[in-house]
Amino acid sequence: MLRTRVIPVLLLYNGGLYKTIQFKNPRYIGDPINAVRIFNEKEVDELVLYDISASEQKKSPDFDLIEEIATECFMPICYGGGIKTEQDAERLFRLGVEKISINTSFVEDEDILRNLSKKFGRSSVVVTIDVKKDLLGKYKVYTNRGKDNTGVNLSDCVRKVEELGAGEMIINNIDRDGTMKGYDIKLLKEITKISTIPVVACGGAGKMEDLKEVVVEGGVSGVAAGSLFVYWGSKKGVLINYPDRKEMDF
Repeated sequence: MLRTRVIPVLLLYNGGLYKTIQFKNPRYIGDPINAVRIFNEKEVDELVLYDISASEQKKSPDFDLIEEIATECFMPICYGGGIKTEQDAERLFRLGVEKISINTSFVEDEDILRNLSKKFGRSSVVVTIDVKKDLLGKYKVYTNRGKDNTGVNLSDCVRKVEELGAGEMIINNIDRDGTMKGYDIKLLKEITKISTIPVVACGGAGKMEDLKEVVVEGGVSGVAAGSLFVYWGSKKGVLINYPDRKEMDF
């Protein structure tokens, strides 16, 4: 049986490394290259990079920065942010990125997911679904860094993502982002029941027990976290960290 992947998530903003709470108030953490070097030493399973400035400012990926990161990085990289065309994706793969993640572009144009999957293969294409509850308490899909409610039900989006060819999905819970209060187990359990592709949980991890709980109770294939791997202690001092292998026996 394959061990569950434990994946740090790093947010890039204008070249720096940042962390958010519920997608708001970005806090500067440091230099992404230094973080990558530390994660190399700790033999991290995989790394997810989201360029939130590319998405927010409608920019293309910062290919120079991505190349620098990919050159330093010894683990597989999944990159998302500003990917709008097959040419963007192809350039990222040439730089050493193993997977690409799309979000807003998929909602705006479903053909991009279908075309990327056909050209590069399902295993190389991830869809990150940003979700939170609306005023009626229903889970809806959001875009534009959590600012725009698409009105699309999460379950419908999950089925559409599979139909169009994604090989994996990351369920990113905006309400839990940066809170370190644990994953939304009920939500993730519902998603894994209907999904036929791997589901990675993201949003809310505050301790190792949270990771184990979402795997055992939620049935996810991977666990992703930001704050858990960049903060340390009750005062949230910045310290890049990652658990030992024996702590990840899920």
